[in-house]
Amino acid sequence: MIQLHFYPSTAAMVPHIVLEELGVPYERVWVDRAHDAHKSPEYLALNPNGLIPVLVDGDLVLYETAAICLHLADTHPQAGLMPALGSPGRAHAYKWLMWLTNTLQATLIVYFYPHRWVEEGSAAQDEVRATAKRRVGELLDQLDAELARHGGPWFMGEAYSLLDAYVFTLCRWTRHFSDDSPVRPARERAHLGPYLQRMLARPALQRVMTNEGLSPAYV
Repeated sequence: MIQLHFYPSTAAMVPHIVLEELGVPYERVWVDRAHDAHKSPEYLALNPNGLIPVLVDGDLVLYETAAICLHLADTHPQAGLMPALGSPGRAHAYKWLMWLTNTLQATLIVYFYPHRWVEEGSAAQDEVRATAKRRVGELLDQLDAELARHGGPWFMGEAYSLLDAYVFTLCRWTRHFSDDSPVRPARERAHLGPYLQRMLARPALQRVMTNEGLSPAYV
């Protein structure tokens, strides 16, 4: 059986949503990040980077969120979570998937963990965090513009895809932005706001929220 090693509200939510959308049997394995279980020898044997998530599928042990999601889509093609191989839609899906993981997610990580780049508690840390937050705001505007461009209900247009799980998860990470800054959370944008509500209405996503024990203030 497929195993998803996860912790709530992390990037593991992306494959968690994908698995619930697929409706295949799988097991959730709690990685207690609050007590550094992701740094344990047992977990590091699965992912030497000590990051969540990890997917175990038979003899295959896979980390990196985008790779996990592509594997799930490729091994369950009947679900249609990616456009057809070789199509322009597939190429654009690859583009956006790389953008989500390498641009938006990477910038969010700088915002949440500036001490990984500069001395903790320093003025530089505050400057790095503020700069990253402004950049995240610009990237959210780009997501909003893409939804406006094609006018479809889902990120790729008319068809739901694994990109929707990724977009939702990263947008959710901005839910507290309005508390301390002019950079507004994703939900306050004209097209992202309704889009996130459509995502929340999906039964698979509702199951994920229950599974992860999250409060109703999801986005």
